[in-house]
Amino acid sequence: MVSSDQRRRQLAREKFERQQQRREQARKQSRRRNSIIAASLAVVLAAGAAAYASVGLSDNGTGSDAAAAPEDVSSSAPPKAGKSGSTEPKMAIDQKAAYTMSLKTSQGDIKVAMDAAKTPHTVNSFKHLADKGYFDNTKCHRLTTGGIFVLQCGDPEGTGSGGPGYTIPDENLTGLGKAGADGTVTYKAGTVAMANTSQPNTGGSQFFLVYQDSKLPPAYTPFGTIDTAGLDIVKAVGAAGVEGGATDGAPKKAVTLEKVTVTKG
Repeated sequence: MVSSDQRRRQLAREKFERQQQRREQARKQSRRRNSIIAASLAVVLAAGAAAYASVGLSDNGTGSDAAAAPEDVSSSAPPKAGKSGSTEPKMAIDQKAAYTMSLKTSQGDIKVAMDAAKTPHTVNSFKHLADKGYFDNTKCHRLTTGGIFVLQCGDPEGTGSGGPGYTIPDENLTGLGKAGADGTVTYKAGTVAMANTSQPNTGGSQFFLVYQDSKLPPAYTPFGTIDTAGLDIVKAVGAAGVEGGATDGAPKKAVTLEKVTVTKG
């Protein structure tokens, strides 16, 4: 006959086993969710990739640069989409110097310290585009508030489908440390990184501002850090949420890049 103590131990063991099963199931669901988020953390840019779901850093659009009304990036007027087939701008920055990207936005000014030594192609491209007025009067088209926490900008179309018509190589992908067992690293709050089409070396003009630590695959070039005041602005946008109460979409507190400059020193 089973004693009351033995019965209690048996029930406790069964309860523990059920808890372990639920935890393992939750871990599997979390891994699947992170995988979905990571797969979508891409942006359809000028290279012309197929549209994808929603980003872990993704886009909301389905088109590519080639599908948009072409306008040469070198045009004197602010281009609204790059001409398909354009090439990466010639290296013109001092890779040993410090550069700052200043974002004058409708919500306040954000400054980004850029790492030219580790991400010269990225910094060079941003300076080239900013000098042409490429980003001026464009909207930050995407905010994510679940799983990852980023504000995505840099698409002159405001849809997630635009880009400059050329791509730049990935850089500094080991800068955030070694990926964990889940294949991700932590993009810390304040990090600024490149969006892409989920394929290597497909960055264009779209970038994202991380306002809360986010786990992502080390596939997105981290090229800058937001200043404290700027991070507070992005956090406030994140806190306001997404239009319609979703976790991924246009920010409820709209953000327009009124003027973007990249300066040396």
